[in-house]
Amino acid sequence: MPARLRPTAPIANEAILVGDPGRALMLAQELLAEPKMSNHARGLWGYTGTTDAGRALTIQATGMGGPSASVVLADLAELGVRRAVRIGTCASLGALELGDLLLVSEAHEFHGSFVRPERTKEPRNCPPPAKGLTSELGAAIPRAHPGPVLSLDRLYRPERDLPSTSAEVADMQTAALLTTAEDLGVALAALLIVSERSDSGQLRDEELETAAKSAGQAAAAVL
Repeated sequence: MPARLRPTAPIANEAILVGDPGRALMLAQELLAEPKMSNHARGLWGYTGTTDAGRALTIQATGMGGPSASVVLADLAELGVRRAVRIGTCASLGALELGDLLLVSEAHEFHGSFVRPERTKEPRNCPPPAKGLTSELGAAIPRAHPGPVLSLDRLYRPERDLPSTSAEVADMQTAALLTTAEDLGVALAALLIVSERSDSGQLRDEELETAAKSAGQAAAAVL
């Protein structure tokens, strides 16, 4: 039995990972026939059911930040998960607008944002997302823009100094998940919704829900 998750229903070999427990419930209701709660320990709601294509699928909340996401994925791998898609939110660092989707092509991890800027280190490249799963996801949702993500260890704020990077968006989980997935032999892809821009605020809740449903449908189609 894993140390954190306490499954009350079977876990599928394939999973959609979301940070927010409420979004996990929403996607379970949207994507699964008669979903059953498969975890409620630590407030990390998870659901397992069958997709329209007749495939078993787990939708699991990972909490906030890379450490939480990493331990959840480790527990899921122990329970048999072998392929997963992260559906998350991000802040635009460039041209992407609120509601746009970014299909992660690479991830960079940046630690040290809690220390003084002169002591920070440059971002570290992380393992790439699973090539085949990423290609299938791109074909399933062609409006998603492929690009790199910078994963931070604290909330993104535009007034803070960031390292020089080619990343188009910033989030808090993708790099940790990709690193953990490689260590555990899990094929992982990531699809991020731009929910924040420094010049235009945040995406409205109803628009975020619509984007998450679209991303979830694409993920369910390839898993």
